Amino acid sequence: MAIRYCPAMQRAGRGSWILLIGLLGVLGAGLLYPIWLTVSEGFVAEDGGFTFFHVFDVLQDPATRTGLLNALGIATATTLLCLLISIPMALVSVRCLYPGRRVLEALVLVPLILPPFVGAIGLHHLLGRHGAISSLLVDLGIVSHGIDFIGAGGFWAIVLIEALHLYPIIYLNAAAALANQDPALEEAAQGLGASRWQRLKHIVVPLMRPGLFAGSTIVFIWSLTELGTPLMFDYQQVTPVQIFNGIKEMNVSREPYALTVVLLVLAAGIYLVGKTFLGSADAAGPGRASLRFTPKKLGRWGSVGALALLGGVSFIAMLPHISVVLASLSPPGAWYDTVLPTSLTGAHYSEALSHPLAAGSVRNSLFYASIATGLDIVLGLAIAYLLVRVKIRGRGLLDALAMLPLAVPGLVMAFGYVAMTFRWPFGEGDPLEGVVSVIGANPDPVLLLIVAYGVRRLPYVVRSAVAGLQQTSPQLEEAALMLGASRLTAIRTIVVPLLIANLIAGGLLAFAFAMLEVSDSLILAQRAADFPITKAIYVLFERLGDGPGIASAMGVWAMLLLAFTLVGASVLMGRKLGAVFRA
Repeated sequence: MAIRYCPAMQRAGRGSWILLIGLLGVLGAGLLYPIWLTVSEGFVAEDGGFTFFHVFDVLQDPATRTGLLNALGIATATTLLCLLISIPMALVSVRCLYPGRRVLEALVLVPLILPPFVGAIGLHHLLGRHGAISSLLVDLGIVSHGIDFIGAGGFWAIVLIEALHLYPIIYLNAAAALANQDPALEEAAQGLGASRWQRLKHIVVPLMRPGLFAGSTIVFIWSLTELGTPLMFDYQQVTPVQIFNGIKEMNVSREPYALTVVLLVLAAGIYLVGKTFLGSADAAGPGRASLRFTPKKLGRWGSVGALALLGGVSFIAMLPHISVVLASLSPPGAWYDTVLPTSLTGAHYSEALSHPLAAGSVRNSLFYASIATGLDIVLGLAIAYLLVRVKIRGRGLLDALAMLPLAVPGLVMAFGYVAMTFRWPFGEGDPLEGVVSVIGANPDPVLLLIVAYGVRRLPYVVRSAVAGLQQTSPQLEEAALMLGASRLTAIRTIVVPLLIANLIAGGLLAFAFAMLEVSDSLILAQRAADFPITKAIYVLFERLGDGPGIASAMGVWAMLLLAFTLVGASVLMGRKLGAVFRA
């Protein structure tokens, strides 16, 4: 992450060094140590030495090799589809004026409120053999029997639901990159006779490249390591699911570790290659525009086209949301071989709040996410202050570590936390045996879940706080110090009140995404009493009878939570919201 450091930086004192060492220690223990355990265990031989055998064994196994190819295929197809959707929408949104522009810009962000994990429930009702699309085709006489679009193309169903959820991340970054471009460059090219297509190809898109890379990196890594969606579609031949199925063999087999190492190397390698060729500083262009671009007012047919593009994509992206809502209102068996449910009920919503598994998971998620978010706000503010206000060696390392969770697959992190429970001081016979555990007769993963949620969502708070500090003058703090206030008092009484909007925005995002974290929840919570919301949704969805209805109702509650947080964060941060979703 490129930090625009404030020119009036204070020199590092003893307190700054203590804070820096403490933060590096926390990130080392909660971030680097789990990654190191996962990587190192993948290369340990039976006699305790070093070996590549386990990695070679994984690559030679036809099943795991197929899983890797499928994971890469899903990630590549999802990213390309997101780019195809996002670039035209960003161009129209930033460069054009048309009726309903503000409303459509808000609708573009709607897909982010439904995790693909939950959206898979909606796609089952839309694309299953007895779903709405098949029923419509049968009613129209186009086919005589229902078509199982999911069974026939589970790969593409996963790509579709993930692309419909993740394209706003690329859109936000593309729109921000377009808004910062200097219109004088295009005007000069136009004066030299360049056509609109040539200007788009040789100026606009190249200047967007760092922004597109920033968003594409998140989308690619997210879809490469997405666990919940393939599980909901029962798509077993993909690496994240294979790693998930190997969790219980971790203490007797090295293969799950080796497979996780291969996934991590793939994600990191593709990120570094892209960063070198697409996200380099040379591609960043001349920086912020000296002149503001004036959007072009579209005529009647141009406005119709813009409305059709943004409105049409938004409607398609909301179909899984609509389907989940309808599924939550359908009694068991009421939406089977019909285009719409034959009857409706609100019982699933009350059951989603009273059912022991559902209600307990909500309480657990609120507890885990609240503590994790509180820790993120404290750590995020401290990290941001050192990055922006203090001139100290090691600042770049702190910056890199704080942003690393965005580039490291959540599945790898979760796997590393499980590995921690087998090592000192938590392993068998060690001083803290049983304090945290995932696999065993009496698992207790609460501390691990809180740490995992906090580490995974820390970048959102850090980036929000950094953005706020870069916009506030240090002179107010200096004035307080000259009047005798301590540095801590100046931060508490001046910096924090000035950053409150940014801290709230980052905290809202951290809380919402922690509440709906998938990989950590599915892997670390093995006992019903510890289930977070997403694990409860997964278990309930597989239960016959009213299970899918309750799971859908919980998905709707999740949508409302994310909708509230994203709207609040968008109001507080505006177009800078896209900067939160960058690796």
